[in-house]
Amino acid sequence: MSLLVTLAEIRAAAERIAPVIVETPLVRAEFSAFAPELAGRSCWLKAESLQPIGSFKLRGAANRILQLTPEQIARGVITYSSGNHAQGVAYAARAVGAKAVIVMPSNAPAIKRAATLALGAEVVDVGVASSERLAKSEELVRRHGYITIPPYDDADVIAGQATCGLEIARQLPEVDLVLAPVSGGGLLSGVSAAIRQLLPRAVVVGVEPELAGDAAESFLRGEIVTWPAELTSRTLADGLRTQSVGVRNFAHIRAFVDRIVTVTEAEICAAMRAIVAATRLVPEPSGAVTTAALLFHAHELPPFQRAVAVLSGGNVAPELLAETLASPAAKGQG
Repeated sequence: MSLLVTLAEIRAAAERIAPVIVETPLVRAEFSAFAPELAGRSCWLKAESLQPIGSFKLRGAANRILQLTPEQIARGVITYSSGNHAQGVAYAARAVGAKAVIVMPSNAPAIKRAATLALGAEVVDVGVASSERLAKSEELVRRHGYITIPPYDDADVIAGQATCGLEIARQLPEVDLVLAPVSGGGLLSGVSAAIRQLLPRAVVVGVEPELAGDAAESFLRGEIVTWPAELTSRTLADGLRTQSVGVRNFAHIRAFVDRIVTVTEAEICAAMRAIVAATRLVPEPSGAVTTAALLFHAHELPPFQRAVAVLSGGNVAPELLAETLASPAAKGQG
């Protein structure tokens, strides 16, 4: 049986989650002032930061939860997440009247933890390793019978995230390059599946922090590589600290993704400043990695004229955003 989601499954997901999510816009971004080599080329941001929870994660969570039976809803749902998937599950669970339990790492951003609690979820704290979150979640499932809503390695979740790519293909059918962040791989696998099946000539590139570069290494080696938590937890991009890509996700990446590039922490911060200056959108570090690839790694990207960079989320702590915008590099711009 194929691990790859089909266009029919993606279109069904889009119809299913339409009452819960918003169709986010493509926002034109003039980045040539920050990267002269982009002059004459068009760049758009897919503003997933404008979703009700501030992240694309609502798409996959909603597609999975909206298919639960009444009996499953009565049992409640559980997931393991550093923040954005947590909010997606909490939001979608509230929509169907299900209890939501979220296992979160102790280093999850306070703003994401508070937002998850505000949506009515119960939060269980564990250590920083993604393996710890999974183990605790499995323990609670055995004890209470909750229904697990995986953050990325799940066909329904992938199909839900793929609706982002479905929208891009409809909004800009002439796009020739799409960039998506990668950690566990849910967004990249979904977006690439939709784009490459609808627009075969378009190229899809994954982007991740070099401090959490397990997906890039996996792509080069042709097999899933796991990085220890003490390495992946170093990056500012808290949404991209997963220690390895999922099995289903890697199958999609190998089938549909051209390459994976990595970006530095300084490049992520510079990209956040550029996004705010060029579009007035609010990016979280994880959402800015694709713009960082455009600004600083154009030489590693395939030739393109029209690029869409997925801005995957905007759930950034105000103090972190203020510090990033007020950095010496930012003060020297313009």
